[in-house]
Amino acid sequence: MGSAATATAATSNVFVYGSLLADDVVRVLLSRVPPSSPAILPDFHRFSIKGRVYPAILPVEDKKVIGKVLIGITPPELDILDSFEDDEYERKTVDVFLKESSEKLQAHTYVWLNKTDPNLYGEWNFEEWKVVHMDNFLNMTKGFMEEITASDSKTRVETYESFYQEKDK
Repeated sequence: MGSAATATAATSNVFVYGSLLADDVVRVLLSRVPPSSPAILPDFHRFSIKGRVYPAILPVEDKKVIGKVLIGITPPELDILDSFEDDEYERKTVDVFLKESSEKLQAHTYVWLNKTDPNLYGEWNFEEWKVVHMDNFLNMTKGFMEEITASDSKTRVETYESFYQEKDK
């Protein structure tokens, strides 16, 4: 018998570490909040990105990223997450450790593509993001979901940039 964190053959686990830690963002994207479990991704670092409100992760030895694993993500939901993460990220399969049991499991996660990006710095902070950026990010995410159901849909980056340009006017 598998653990509660085991995805079925038709579903996937997804390790999240940024805006998708917020159940409200996940609910807008997937129309549900899947079961989840706090988890650690070893040998990665979560960076802030200059000019962006969401983070990036890259492999960094002896570092770790605290996040959670979304359990039982269906193929259509994975497609939505792929579109949301857009072409700035690459979906990779990684080993994560559940915080409560130290059980190791495989999960997909989204790794920043530009490994030498000069805009990466420091460490991204979820608690700060919730206070400062979550409301606007949630509105942008709702706009993204409206866009992907439209025939002339924009990418998530285009939606993000147009939303935040409008906010700055």
